[in-house]
Amino acid sequence: MQKAARQLQLEERVAKAMGGIVMEVRQGYKSKDSKRQNADMANAAEAYTKGYLPILVVLSNQIDGDIAERYERGKWLVLRGSLEGSDLFSTYAFSREIIGYDLAGFFQRNNEQLKNFTKDILESLLRANGDE
Repeated sequence: MQKAARQLQLEERVAKAMGGIVMEVRQGYKSKDSKRQNADMANAAEAYTKGYLPILVVLSNQIDGDIAERYERGKWLVLRGSLEGSDLFSTYAFSREIIGYDLAGFFQRNNEQLKNFTKDILESLLRANGDE
C-alpha cells in the first residue's frame, strides 16, 4: 500500500491512514459513461474516508488511456490486464506478487472450460429470448 500511495502521490497523513484496499473488478472498461465514472469517483472518496485505497482492476487491456488517467487523477490505482509490468500496473503481476496467486495461470489452465461455460450461457439466453 505504501508503494501505491507513493505512486498516487497521496499526502503522507492520508497514506498512513490507509488500513486496506477496496477493489472494483471489471473485465474491461470501454465505456465513456460519465455518470458511471462520477459514481466511481464518489465511491473512491467514500473509500478514502473509511481508510481504504481504491483499486480499479481490469482483467483485459480494454481501458482507454483517458479513462485510466481520470481514475488515476482521482487517486485510484489502475491495474490493467497486461501480463507485463509491475505490481502497480499489471493486474496479473499484482495478483502474483501481492496476493500470491497466479491469476493469469488460472485463466490459461481453464481457458476451454471458461469458453464453453460462456458459450452455454449465451446460447441459453438466446433460446430464452426465442432467437435460436
